[in-house]
Amino acid sequence: MPQDVSGPQSASATPAPELLELRSSPPRERADAARNRAAVLEAAAVLFRERGVEAVSMDAVAAAAGVGKGTLFRRFGDKAGLAVALLDQQERALQEAILFGPPPLGPGPAGAPPPACDRLRAFVSAYLDYLLAHLDLVRLSETAAPGARYRIGAYRFWHRHVALLLAGREDPAADAHTLLAPLAAEHVRGVRAEVGEERLRAALLALADALAG
Repeated sequence: MPQDVSGPQSASATPAPELLELRSSPPRERADAARNRAAVLEAAAVLFRERGVEAVSMDAVAAAAGVGKGTLFRRFGDKAGLAVALLDQQERALQEAILFGPPPLGPGPAGAPPPACDRLRAFVSAYLDYLLAHLDLVRLSETAAPGARYRIGAYRFWHRHVALLLAGREDPAADAHTLLAPLAAEHVRGVRAEVGEERLRAALLALADALAG
């Protein structure tokens, strides 16, 4: 079942400082720049939803948003940059739930944290929900160039969070990459039709259990 990452933030255990440093932050910009950015992202979201991500060009986004193509490229770089910007709010919501939300996804009250294995399962399920809801956008952001997935700031946050939950293992950093590998959008897109979402979720949770155990 989808993991609810909403709800009030609790007076919870203090998050790891390194996770606080890695979490995404909203861009700081002038009011007019923020309005232009919002207009571009709204236009892109509508076009992606109506036509599909692969069928939409930067020219079409610029025309729909009423901005010059040069402005669009300077602001976002390319279509993958647009995808990253569109995903930013959803990623920040998940990160905030991990840092401050209720257990098991969040840390719980100070002095009574949930077991690391429960938090790991909650993360896998919540991340899969996010991924399935935005699969084509995440795929675009992760495959724009070789290794793009691992250069995205959000990936560094997910990886560090998982590594901290696996801190008792011999090589938690490598194990974190192992768990995140089958959560790549390209992989999920390729196998979803064959195995179905519930079997995929069960297999990922079993992998999390094996690593946490």
